[in-house]
Amino acid sequence: MLSLTLIILPVICGLMVLAFKSDIAKYVALAAAVAELAVVLVAFSGFATNADVQYAFSMPWMPEWGITFSLGMDGISMMLVFLAAILMPSIILSAFNNEKKFPAVFYALMLLMQSGLMGVFLAQDGFLFYFFWEIALIPIYFLASIWGSERKIPVTTKFFIYTIFGSLFMLLSILYLYLHTGDTPSAAISDLYRAGRSLGHLEQTYVFLGLFAAFAIKMPLFPFHTWQPDTYTEAPTPATMLLSGIMLKMGVYGLIRWLLPVVPWAVNEWTPIIIVLSVIGVIYGSIIAIRQRDIKRLVAYSSFAHVGLMGAAIFSLEIEGLQGAIIQMVAHGINVVGLFHAVQIIRTRVGRTLDISDLGGITQSSPSLTVYFMLVLLGSVALPLTNGFPGEFLMLKGVFMYNPILGVVAGLTIILGAVYMLRLFQSTMFGPKTEATQNFAKLTFSEGMAFFPLASLVLLMGFFPNIFLSITEPAAKALLTDVVSAVSNSLTLKP
Repeated sequence: MLSLTLIILPVICGLMVLAFKSDIAKYVALAAAVAELAVVLVAFSGFATNADVQYAFSMPWMPEWGITFSLGMDGISMMLVFLAAILMPSIILSAFNNEKKFPAVFYALMLLMQSGLMGVFLAQDGFLFYFFWEIALIPIYFLASIWGSERKIPVTTKFFIYTIFGSLFMLLSILYLYLHTGDTPSAAISDLYRAGRSLGHLEQTYVFLGLFAAFAIKMPLFPFHTWQPDTYTEAPTPATMLLSGIMLKMGVYGLIRWLLPVVPWAVNEWTPIIIVLSVIGVIYGSIIAIRQRDIKRLVAYSSFAHVGLMGAAIFSLEIEGLQGAIIQMVAHGINVVGLFHAVQIIRTRVGRTLDISDLGGITQSSPSLTVYFMLVLLGSVALPLTNGFPGEFLMLKGVFMYNPILGVVAGLTIILGAVYMLRLFQSTMFGPKTEATQNFAKLTFSEGMAFFPLASLVLLMGFFPNIFLSITEPAAKALLTDVVSAVSNSLTLKP
């Protein structure tokens, strides 16, 4: 029932929020997010460090078609559930000081999206996974299209078209697998794994491309990224936090849970191309980030670069790369939400301008913002003893073990990331005040409280990464061992 609670609680609270006006609505939404986090912390404290699926819940959904409402989590799922729960209170708090039209609807949509995200990470049935995948898209579409900036309609439409096409390809792939599960079709994840591995080479290729398209668009990986910078820039910042902090992890999670184990022959065949594209994305995203003058677009491209490294590490099929990608999903979510929170604070104080050249001297007015901003920024550039270091080190090691040259090229992200992030920090926080920052106000209580758990996790994960790595290691090893074994067996399949 605990897994089911994680999905139902945000839905019930989201509907309750609709009954309240502005001030009360945001506090009810915050209380709901904290309650969800409390349930996740209970699950985390009682989680057994093994590869088994825990907190399982299953009931017939469409029994005549072999489709069940089946939920559960292993160590990999646990990390993503934890991420979605720990970030939501900070994201809601970040919106407290910004007046919005229809506030009750705004906060209700955020909670409904959290329910969809939880469902994606907990689903143990292929069609249930697809159902929650689509459910998570609906709230973010309305958040971006109603509360976004001037270009919100064309930008949101582009995002919607991209993701709908990706989802369609995924649905076709899942349906094809489902029809090959036997005389009595089943959409259970284990049955879909067996069905995929029984396919011939050409069939596996089609299924691989369908699933990969959906996950690569959602992350996004190069060259499926063109929707991302505009959407991140034009969406309201809390929606951007949801997109970058949690929603893109749906794509990364999909690669690990629903792509690698299903079609091992195709994975083996396409790995060289995917890793090269991912590394290109790392370098391309970093270079474009260096050239940005708009803070929000800079952070958007930095996120794109980080995701590229995750993709390369996952397809290295090394335990170091896989473990690094899983822990980096959590670290990246924390850091990027912190960065966008800092961006929003600056925007609310200086107006619409977010050009780096218009800023400076913020430390003189708000030293506490400088400290919080510095912590999440150092985590983003993977400074040792911050949360970004363990995952980035393991990912680069995994890519290097696959191919030393690609590993060295991907490693340039450390240098490039430091260039654009430290330049951003120096240009905004230090130097003389500008006309825009002359009357820069200090952090409010809610803004500081949104930062506090994020900054704390930057240090906690940096100093004690094994707390998180020990949770994911058994499931990651079991999955990778299974995938590598399936790859070996699949090489003897019929073409």
